[in-house]
Amino acid sequence: MPDTFPTDESGHIRYLVLGCGSIGYNVVQELAKETNQFVIIDRDEKRVEDLRNQDFNAYTLDIEDHDFLENIPKPEFVFVLSHLDAANIAAVKTVKKNHPNAYVIARSGDPISNRRLEKAGADIVMNPQEVFAQTALRYIHKLRSSRMARRLNSMVSGWEGTLGIVVHTNPDPDAISSAMALCAIGQAASEGKLKCVILYDGKIGHQENRAFVNLLDIQMDPATEESIAACSYLALVDSCRPGANNVLRPDTRVNIIVDHHKAPEDAGPADADFVDIRPSVGATASIMSQYYQELDIQVDTKVATALMYGIRADTLNFSRHTTPLDLHYAAFLLPLTDEDLLEQISSPSMSQETLDVFGDAIRSKKIISGYLFSDVGYVRNRDALPQAADLLIKLEGVNTALVYGITDEQIIMSARNKDIRMNVGKVLAEAFDGMGSAGGHASMAAAALPLSFFSLVKDKEELLSLIIEPILGRFMELVGIGEEETNEI
Repeated sequence: MPDTFPTDESGHIRYLVLGCGSIGYNVVQELAKETNQFVIIDRDEKRVEDLRNQDFNAYTLDIEDHDFLENIPKPEFVFVLSHLDAANIAAVKTVKKNHPNAYVIARSGDPISNRRLEKAGADIVMNPQEVFAQTALRYIHKLRSSRMARRLNSMVSGWEGTLGIVVHTNPDPDAISSAMALCAIGQAASEGKLKCVILYDGKIGHQENRAFVNLLDIQMDPATEESIAACSYLALVDSCRPGANNVLRPDTRVNIIVDHHKAPEDAGPADADFVDIRPSVGATASIMSQYYQELDIQVDTKVATALMYGIRADTLNFSRHTTPLDLHYAAFLLPLTDEDLLEQISSPSMSQETLDVFGDAIRSKKIISGYLFSDVGYVRNRDALPQAADLLIKLEGVNTALVYGITDEQIIMSARNKDIRMNVGKVLAEAFDGMGSAGGHASMAAAALPLSFFSLVKDKEELLSLIIEPILGRFMELVGIGEEETNEI
């Protein structure tokens, strides 16, 4: 062993590499780009000689020997990378015994060795096969998204006329911002030859959503038969099928569909020229942001602010259904946004009606075995229901909250769920059993049941009780609430 080692001012080695086969050698090559303060240990004399010929600090020792660290200065980071699991486990134990504060990254050959290396004290355990598989999948997803972006750009580049971008009924910031982004992409690709209109139906009732539209001065037109027919092309964003929570007839031919909601299990393939549906992503705005980055299109401050808020709103400030992609594209958008506008959108004043709905929801709540049910009666602002559900799910002892009410046209329900054993979207869909539209995610869902000819009935609250009772009974049966408990509702 030499008298001196490549140490820092405190006499420590920055990196110690134990085992220098193919993986270890690649690690060494990367380390050499940063520093020369590393030492390599390997039991193969010929390999060590080759490393020395390349001016690396390499020494012949057996890392399975308990005293192999005896003359080596204290390392800060240790890579344990031999191809033998037993040798790696022994080396990790020795390193942690002699230098408990050193950071240890160990190579593993199988899941059992993973656990043994962790038990021995390794801070990070990596399996080369798993790393390759995960990296390969990441590249596949990136390649797919890149090709999708280029394909969309190529398709719309030859379009002229009007692109009608249809958002779902009672659109939220994710849908609206995605429509804005698609409009900007279409105009950039066609060099201004393509005109875009955002078409919506329903209401924008949530105070934050109204602030979002007003502060960003977003132009949207009512989706009527005439406005739809006037479009040369149609796109659907944040909705997976024509007729699925949107004004379009189910047989409407659309050209583009971009969404992050899973299609119904009984639905066939979406019929459109371009379809990008990714249920694994937390917001459609994230997909649109990815298009921007892949196509290297300059993002307007207004669009960037809208997309950022769309991601935040649909992921509940990154606390619900958030994926690494959502975080990545939020980070991409953040320096491009107007922070003052974001703050203003996020802190709007609350309407008196919304406050009244909160009060009704609290007063009428009934809790059975962790399930909260609340009848708010007749409401004008349907967006107050999900806000009330978000509030009530926070109550101690409540795992699932269902808030329901009635408007002039339909019975509506909003659900929130913290029980990891249940997918409230699937349960709600089964409880409504094909009546109206119902579904959502594991932790949040909604349902709407059109009143049809019952819409003329004057006593809305009595009608609500009459219609909702069998639906709630079905829900309770599905989640296992007993008959005696059911009588409490």
